[in-house]
Amino acid sequence: MSRQQEMFGRLAVHFKLLSLDQLNHAMEVQASEGIDRRLGAVLVGLGYMTPANVERILQFQRSNPKYADPEGTSDVPPRRPPPTSRPTSTGGGGYASVPAASVSPTPVAAPTSSNGPGAFVPSHNRPVPQNLSTKDLVVAEPHALAKPATPTPDNALSRLHGLLKEASRLNASDLHIHAGATVKMRIHGSVVPIGSQPISAAESEAMLMAALSADQRSTFESEGELDLAYTVPAVGRYRTNIYKQHRGIDGLFHVVPMNPPSLSDLRLPNELARLTTYSQGLILLTGPSGCGKSATMAALLNVINEERADHILTIEDPIETIHPCKRSVVNQRQVGRHTESFHRALRAALREDPDVIALGELRDFETISLALTAAETGHLVLATLHTNNAIRTIDRLVGVFPSNQQAQVRTMLSDSLRGIVSQRLVPTADGEGRVPALEVLISTKAIANLIRENKTFQLRDILQTGQAQGMCLLDGSLAELLKAGTISREEAARFADDPRRLGA
Repeated sequence: MSRQQEMFGRLAVHFKLLSLDQLNHAMEVQASEGIDRRLGAVLVGLGYMTPANVERILQFQRSNPKYADPEGTSDVPPRRPPPTSRPTSTGGGGYASVPAASVSPTPVAAPTSSNGPGAFVPSHNRPVPQNLSTKDLVVAEPHALAKPATPTPDNALSRLHGLLKEASRLNASDLHIHAGATVKMRIHGSVVPIGSQPISAAESEAMLMAALSADQRSTFESEGELDLAYTVPAVGRYRTNIYKQHRGIDGLFHVVPMNPPSLSDLRLPNELARLTTYSQGLILLTGPSGCGKSATMAALLNVINEERADHILTIEDPIETIHPCKRSVVNQRQVGRHTESFHRALRAALREDPDVIALGELRDFETISLALTAAETGHLVLATLHTNNAIRTIDRLVGVFPSNQQAQVRTMLSDSLRGIVSQRLVPTADGEGRVPALEVLISTKAIANLIRENKTFQLRDILQTGQAQGMCLLDGSLAELLKAGTISREEAARFADDPRRLGA
């Protein structure tokens, strides 16, 4: 930190625009980011000061040079925290730290300061004169911060946060930033352009790179793509993918619930809560990308967290919904940040005394094999899988194994499977949202026998007649939504496996 920035912080504390604890915290954030970012921008990003107050102090320093550069007025150097004094994430499971400039100008509560080693202590040899008052501050012109002359990372980040805030206002599920094209948002399932002016490759790159830490930028440059979870205080949380394409750098921000949702929040039937009563076995949540699988799993984990005194361990890439400890102890691990891979974390999980293991995705042979083993050895395992229905889910799990092992895997799966929920998000008839349509399989002796005997093609008949056990086909769920007038016939037919089952 320069001497001018040090005096800036002293003046802010003296004029009671900032507390000493808030200054300590801002300095830690500035040091941990490892980039040349002004202290005023950090304070605005944390919500400790408004842009107007930052500009007032800067104007005061420009008008009073002796407060702009205290160099040489003391032999005592300023104390500041080392770069390693604060982790590079906001905590809570690996969400990237966010220098959220201009997002929330309202001051927030200051963190508690220990005033221990590394705390900022203003030098008594270099005090701010006590006869200064807020009337000495020069009030900035209203346009002073409106539009800087040249683009900066802070400006790009502010623009990105503005787009994310607009996405929240419009209830969009996704924000697409495309180099050379207009910004687009997915609203109620449809991709809609926002504005008419395309953003240049340079603008897209500036916005997306401003959201990354130095380590994340290095990983992105070497690999050409990056998955992360990104949070903007008071705006939202996002599962993010940034990638290179032929026009430049693009990014996708998918909205993640800030708090664990309930089944009713997601318009899911309360009967699904019965899946959380099992003490061991395998529960699979399936469907195409963007159908709400992760949100459904978060809702089921929340039920367990509220009703059972267990140890819940999640393995995700990246961590999405943050689960606070309620009745259960919850540990959340992120692949690439806290562990090398899904299967390595899952192997370690078997020695970490979990009762419930949640896997963000069953991606490969080894992860699927370990998940089946965990389900057989007394753990309740919840996982997501990209398959279209219950029958294909079972065939997919068995099919990843070599042919000489598939009979044994079918036996393991028939014993450990507890249920499969396959879902779609269907636009409502009024165009104001989307509603889930479900295919639900609940394991019974008859279903276990069909899996063991490799007769999965007969499962459809049991799903169709198993309503008393809580089972249904996707087409049956669509037919009920259509009958209730919740969705239109066109949308029901678009998602149905066989539109003829929808009825007249």
